[in-house]
Amino acid sequence: MCNLVTNEDYAKFVSATGHRAPDVDKATWDGYRLNHRFPETRPFAWTGGQPPKGREKHPVVLVSKADAEAYAKWLSEQTGQTWTLPSEQQWEKAARGLDGRRYPWGDEFDPAKLNSHNKGPNTTMPAGCFADGASPFGMLEATGQVFEWTTSTAGAARTIVRGGGGWDDSGCGVCRAAARHSRPDDIKHILVGFRLARSTTITPN
Repeated sequence: MCNLVTNEDYAKFVSATGHRAPDVDKATWDGYRLNHRFPETRPFAWTGGQPPKGREKHPVVLVSKADAEAYAKWLSEQTGQTWTLPSEQQWEKAARGLDGRRYPWGDEFDPAKLNSHNKGPNTTMPAGCFADGASPFGMLEATGQVFEWTTSTAGAARTIVRGGGGWDDSGCGVCRAAARHSRPDDIKHILVGFRLARSTTITPN
């Protein structure tokens, strides 16, 4: 399973396909009835098909499940490999290891090993900068940063998102790797991004 897809990664897809860039308008955002106000989305929004300056290596957000799936399809075509969103079972195994640990790094909460509200900066950070928080399978930032789309549905056009809290969450309870909730498939949230899983085919001897 790869690490979080960044704005830089996603920009190649947008440039090659003309797919809509990550953004949301005020009416749509207000309709979500979320705690964050619309002005708080502007630092994450793209302009002229380009990522926010200085955030190229940050996780891409403001993408719906369909956007993430379109990126996976494009990457599969470009690489000749099969990339998909992970199921929540795949995601949890990669995040918690075979021993079902509470956090990717172990069972004790350590705010220095993730991007959460505990230590700031209360926004996204460059993906991959918390190497000390890696899971046994090398998965980075399974806690903190952003929640992530999966293929697992929750009914009524809702999908399970995984991730032990986002950049604005705090505390050892919210930031558990086992944390889960659902979001509408079409929501474009400043707290939701994604990573992909690569399918491998094993040829019998």
